[in-house]
Amino acid sequence: MILLCAKMKDFEGAYRLIDDLENFNLKPTAGMFNILLASYFREKDVQSAMKVLKQMEAADVKPDALTYSHLISNSHCEKDIIKVYDDMRNARVEPTKQVFMALVNAYASCGLFEHAKQVILDEKIPVKNLNEIKSVLVGALASNGQLSSAVNLYEEVKNAGCNLDPKAIRCLIELFHSEGELNKALQLLEELNDTPCWIDACFRVISHCVRHENLRLTIDLLKQLMDKFINAEVVLEVLFDEVFCLFAEKESTDMKFGLDLLQAIKEELGLRPSRKSLDFLLTACVTAQDSKACFAIWKEYETAGLPYNVLSFVRMYQALLASGDKKSAAKIREQIVKDDPHVCDVIRACEKRFLNPAPVGMKQKKKKKSLVATLGVLNALD
Repeated sequence: MILLCAKMKDFEGAYRLIDDLENFNLKPTAGMFNILLASYFREKDVQSAMKVLKQMEAADVKPDALTYSHLISNSHCEKDIIKVYDDMRNARVEPTKQVFMALVNAYASCGLFEHAKQVILDEKIPVKNLNEIKSVLVGALASNGQLSSAVNLYEEVKNAGCNLDPKAIRCLIELFHSEGELNKALQLLEELNDTPCWIDACFRVISHCVRHENLRLTIDLLKQLMDKFINAEVVLEVLFDEVFCLFAEKESTDMKFGLDLLQAIKEELGLRPSRKSLDFLLTACVTAQDSKACFAIWKEYETAGLPYNVLSFVRMYQALLASGDKKSAAKIREQIVKDDPHVCDVIRACEKRFLNPAPVGMKQKKKKKSLVATLGVLNALD
């Protein structure tokens, strides 16, 4: 019940439950206070977290290893990390797997990477936990940009015939693709196959491919995603929508990749684009200022059996205005139902931006901001 209250952020309710224990001649445990401690730290409420420690002391409840691991994880300098660890030793609390993991992450977050590496040399680490803690170290190094050190440790673990935790491999994949080393990211992705982390890692690589307009690899990875979700059409639709969202967000001035991606998904994967996917492509046309692409996408709604709605018309109107095709834009405007004040606001915003453009000096500053604002209104209407 205390955990439930904490998840609902009902901290007063959680404290009442702890206080009520006295009525049943029961004493609160460190585990109960640890729930509150972790919750406050997640909320970045350090002051309330410190109050939990005082309440533990008042209730004569001794901190356990998990308490200290939370404190170490939320220490932001070497001095604080050492102090918490020394307090733990003075209290004769034996370090656990969670404590060693917390030390690794805390040192890495502070940029003390050599200190983080030294943690795995501690003789108190049980052999059964060593590989798991090494996995945390690989992930911590990768997450903090230490590619060379992370790869060296990864190779060491692999050569020893052990397997890294999938989360650590996912961190390596993210760092590899951010550094442009796509082939290595793909090799690691194969190692994640049949693990829950594969989907997330795969999509991170797809995101990289979309940003760099690598069509062939994008389609190959989408095929693999299809195989994973062969009986989950809704999940697949959401994932494919996200791919087109990524393309729209990168604000390309050329629609070729987006249109080629659409055709490949239809022809090679045998899928029909969703309304959202086409909406995102129309949105991308605003930055590209490509009226030809606008009309090609507009036809896709009909081909896919998707009736035009007010949002389709508004997006098309915006894209045509951006391309400078005022005549076609005027025809679309006539078909927009204007009984919704929010729709009228979007139309006015589009016209203000494209029919009455700001001076050149201000235009570049406001371009992205106005696009984001317009998309926000459209999404709210959707």
